Amino acid sequence: MIPAILGKKIGMSQVFQPDGRRVPVTVVEAGPCVVLQVKTADGPDGYNAVQLGFQDVKPHRSTLPEIGHAHKAQTAPKRYVREVRLSEPTEKNVGDLVTVDLFSDSDIKYVDVVGITKGKGFQGGMRRWGFGGLGASHGTERKHRSPGSIGGRAANLGTGPRLKKGKKMAGHMGHARRTVQSQALVDVDSENNLLLIRGSIPGPKNGLVIVQQAKKRS
Repeated sequence: MIPAILGKKIGMSQVFQPDGRRVPVTVVEAGPCVVLQVKTADGPDGYNAVQLGFQDVKPHRSTLPEIGHAHKAQTAPKRYVREVRLSEPTEKNVGDLVTVDLFSDSDIKYVDVVGITKGKGFQGGMRRWGFGGLGASHGTERKHRSPGSIGGRAANLGTGPRLKKGKKMAGHMGHARRTVQSQALVDVDSENNLLLIRGSIPGPKNGLVIVQQAKKRS
């Protein structure tokens, strides 16, 4: 079994349980994904994996190597191509489809979702790390959001006048790969290729996500 599928985050909604409880869910359009390549431990790659492709892209927006690679699976070039490691060889072959039935036909109740968080651009120390800022009384002149001193000479702050590696400062915030674990799989809509996952998942709307069987909770 392939324990993962590629999808696109649609947005959030809500589902009412039979007892009247309201459950917030994230709607994910998952698959159908095409198997573009199969790797085995006995082959030249030395490990078990499957390469999935999701969402067609126009050939003129792709490259010749990508077009030729997709042609081996008798499909169009894909916008998203990701490899999924497997513990055992898969029964899938190149050209086969992976759909949300993977989750509806099994006893999977919890999933891990991998996505790219929203990009926030260049941010200061207060927004990026939650710094308290400087005092706002007399004597502080347009420095209220400054991070303060960064070049201490103490041994626990760095080596001599240099900054200690990993010092929290202003910089690029967001747009990082993040994984939320053990999210409850509320419902599977096989007809519309939708997964309803409890809670929020990383990334903006229409962002690529990878939904896989939870590793820490079954």
